[in-house]
Amino acid sequence: MTHTLTRRQALAALAATFAQAADRLPANLNVKWAVTLALWGHFKPVKFTDVLDIMKDTGFPGIRLTSFPQLLATYQITAAEMEREVSKRDLSVITISFSAPFHDPTQQEKVISSAREAMLFLRRFGAKHLVCFTPDRKNLSEFTFRTMCDSFNNVGELANAMGFKAGLHNHMDQMVETPAEIDRCMKLTDPKKFWFSPDTAHLLLGGGDAAAIVRKHKDRLIFLDYKDAKWTEPTADFVEDNGKVYPKDNKTARFLNSIYDLGDGAVDFPAIHKVLKDINYKGWLCVDLDTARKGPRASYERCGQYVVNKLENIYK
Repeated sequence: MTHTLTRRQALAALAATFAQAADRLPANLNVKWAVTLALWGHFKPVKFTDVLDIMKDTGFPGIRLTSFPQLLATYQITAAEMEREVSKRDLSVITISFSAPFHDPTQQEKVISSAREAMLFLRRFGAKHLVCFTPDRKNLSEFTFRTMCDSFNNVGELANAMGFKAGLHNHMDQMVETPAEIDRCMKLTDPKKFWFSPDTAHLLLGGGDAAAIVRKHKDRLIFLDYKDAKWTEPTADFVEDNGKVYPKDNKTARFLNSIYDLGDGAVDFPAIHKVLKDINYKGWLCVDLDTARKGPRASYERCGQYVVNKLENIYK
């Protein structure tokens, strides 16, 4: 016997389907999930509002901005327009990837000025964190490392005065890459002024146990990048959606080929999530993809499902 759904029944079924889909989005309770604007630099140009729409649809309500202040020209948007578009979608700008010549004693006024400018911009969005990247590794020496750490303390002091927290972001090919360098930077900076904003993929690729390092410095965590990775040798040139090509023997091709959606690499996210639960962490986690093999939307949908299925039973 064939039954025909009434219009009311069909609408109810459709509503139930959407409700189930919504249930599968990350909960964003104790930890709140974010994306990085940097990912879209590997793809053909899109409007900033297209990025925001993908965030909204996939359950990632925060964004870490990159290439400030040039990003305003890149996306042809003003700060006021960005604020309006973010607000209407109930999303958040949470931080900026901040790079500066921390290692150079002759440029410390520029460091402080640039940090102040970045935090004044972030303040209009209600953001409270500044993620500090270290200089290129070619600049590494005993003197420059100590200068950098002194500069971090100065930026941290300014951040405190402005109602922010500034923290270290470890990164391959930069002055803080290895576990030992992370430990040393933490030792040479004031825990009341400067914090820790680690990237899990770079922890692993830099030769460390990501969960162990996060646990070791758990008292200074203010922000984390959840990025999955495992060293994977490319078998062909790495071709980006924007047309840029990295020859397969290029170290950038090897790095990009080694970045994966959450759950596809070797980072032990459940162990890291247990650390966050142990310290009752309340804050942002950024799924900082450097590549998305099927596009940003597909990768963030997939990462969101990993969050829901594998991490939320540990700590939402």
